[in-house]
Amino acid sequence: MTTPPSPSKRSAIAPFIAMDVLSETRELERQGRRIVHMELGEPGAPAPLAVREAAARALAQGAIGYAEALGRPALRQRIARHYGEAYGVDVSPERVIVTTGSSGAFLLAFLAGFDPGARIAMTAPGYPAYANILASLGLEPVLIDVGAETLYSPTAALLEAAHRAKRLDGALLASPANPTGAMIPSDEFEKICAFCEDAGILFVSDEIYHGLSYERACETALAHSRNAIVVNSFSKYYAMTGWRLGWLVAPESLVRPMERLQQSLAISAPTLAQIAALEAFEAKAELEAVKAGYARSRALLLEHLPRLGFSDFAPPDGAFYIYADISRFSADSAAFCKRMLEEAGVAVTPGIDFDRARGKRMLRFSYAGAESEVRLGLDRLAAWLGAPRPTI
Repeated sequence: MTTPPSPSKRSAIAPFIAMDVLSETRELERQGRRIVHMELGEPGAPAPLAVREAAARALAQGAIGYAEALGRPALRQRIARHYGEAYGVDVSPERVIVTTGSSGAFLLAFLAGFDPGARIAMTAPGYPAYANILASLGLEPVLIDVGAETLYSPTAALLEAAHRAKRLDGALLASPANPTGAMIPSDEFEKICAFCEDAGILFVSDEIYHGLSYERACETALAHSRNAIVVNSFSKYYAMTGWRLGWLVAPESLVRPMERLQQSLAISAPTLAQIAALEAFEAKAELEAVKAGYARSRALLLEHLPRLGFSDFAPPDGAFYIYADISRFSADSAAFCKRMLEEAGVAVTPGIDFDRARGKRMLRFSYAGAESEVRLGLDRLAAWLGAPRPTI
């Protein structure tokens, strides 16, 4: 009898619980249940019509081969132009690298920017895949707790304190952030960039939720630093999750190393998606209409969640999430979310996915789906919790 292979130590990472919740919801749906989906950060709207039409034309022509490792030149040029239009920042197309989603961008950034053992700061709560990718690559995530005292945003002072305790090699921060939706204030963002420059810390700025802010504009790290790595994606604002297309803007010194890595790890990002994505930048009216739907859903949740007992949550400045305290109901977010799914038919993500130490009292509501889904979710939660039904 042969011995089955043992998994590598690098594969011993935590599960991405939001995806586990999705699997549970799919099983319930196969049993005939109608589940309200508020667990994933996936836009309910399709990709813009012009994007889909461009893909159909390209498919009809039939020539969908490899693209250049750095990306199709036309798309790299259009992305660079976007930074001038959206932020007033001049970016050379030579610094733009098109990737297989933001996930591919993070892999290139971590592999090109850090050697094994490097210490990279990130916030808790934060996107769980950050720490998992870092750990699988032999890098050390350094968790910096953020909470109500800093409006769930990191500060330069927090980074400096962590760096003084033990040297940091990098910092990975998001604004707007997942799971909180919190945005780093402009003056603090500038201080963070300046501190990282002065301390020799490579700053990786996750900007994949740019375009999805409701009361103030998003700001790019490129406005303050030429040495930062900026990651963005077509998945969120542009509603192209399954197209698996993202990009990064790299310092000149890292472009060729990233190109070499891309050549071997992915060859290139999906060519069909690259062809179609050119049209995404011209679909602003359609995309802003989708965003207006998120804004209405956000307003519904901000009004009605406190009436249901979810009155303490992070400032939902951007993205499409509300990260809420459930201490009034439970000290075990995983068990509470499981009951909510099974008994109320509403799927959300427990806070332990984003913060292992403090997430037992938190959960994340996503309002990325249709406004009607949010309304139904609120109605079901009111019935489940024995609260007055919302008039919406």
